Amino acid sequence: MAGKNGFAGPVKALSGLISALLLATALHGQEAASPDRPLPELEPGVWSTVRFRESPPQSADPIQVRYRLMAAEDPPAYDVAKESYRILLPGDWDGKSPLGLFIWIHAGDTPQIPEEWEKILTKHQLVFIGANRSGNPRNLFDRIRLAVDANHNVRLQLPIDGRRVYVSGFSGGSRVASMLGVAWGEMFSGTICCMGVNFYTDVTAPDGKVYGLSYLPDEDLLPLVKKHCRFALVTGETDFNRANTLGAFENGFQKEGFAHARVFEIPGHGHSPPPAAWLDQAISFVDEGKRTAPAP
Repeated sequence: MAGKNGFAGPVKALSGLISALLLATALHGQEAASPDRPLPELEPGVWSTVRFRESPPQSADPIQVRYRLMAAEDPPAYDVAKESYRILLPGDWDGKSPLGLFIWIHAGDTPQIPEEWEKILTKHQLVFIGANRSGNPRNLFDRIRLAVDANHNVRLQLPIDGRRVYVSGFSGGSRVASMLGVAWGEMFSGTICCMGVNFYTDVTAPDGKVYGLSYLPDEDLLPLVKKHCRFALVTGETDFNRANTLGAFENGFQKEGFAHARVFEIPGHGHSPPPAAWLDQAISFVDEGKRTAPAP
């Protein structure tokens, strides 16, 4: 990690921009859809592979990407046009009603989810999208940029309610999601961490082990994230990341004053994606107060 002084000259103006973007997301919600794009033509309930050509400044500008994490190294070359994504629209979508967005970062290179999750995503009217080649072997910067680009492009093409844009992942992918939910908090109103979480301070776990900080978010963005964004930390009774998750919650999110963070601990569950019923609970938590009608 690098100190903030090393970035002060070229990136100081980013703080105001980030703050303005977060407030716009929190207050205004839905973005305009673009009916001439291909995503509205996809068949609901059927898995598809899609590609994008456009990256927003939040991922295209390497200085901004580096600054948001206070990383010591430079991001490598990246071109979203060379990437692909798996996407699934809710099975009963009518083609016009507002949708939420569920961006998934897997530990492996294929964005897999349990089949039983599909009904839960449809229940909550969430579009699923996950990048291929975004697993643990890929560098952190690319995994972040792939998720940011999914957010940007899907919101351009579908009637996404900006209040219901969530990033999630499993294990190492969950750790990346936890960083995105804070450092890019103006783009994600909720984060669901499944069996892994990073934090921006050292945190002591219940077993006494100290987990070191993973990044340093923007100081001006952080108060807005603490107030507006929601964090569901999902772990299992026998998950080997359980102590880390509890430490991040108690000595991270709670200690740092995040208004909306909660742990979901699954009895008897190990290090694997949560059952559908627990995903349902986590989504309901990050969704609180955002839908005009509750999920059926």
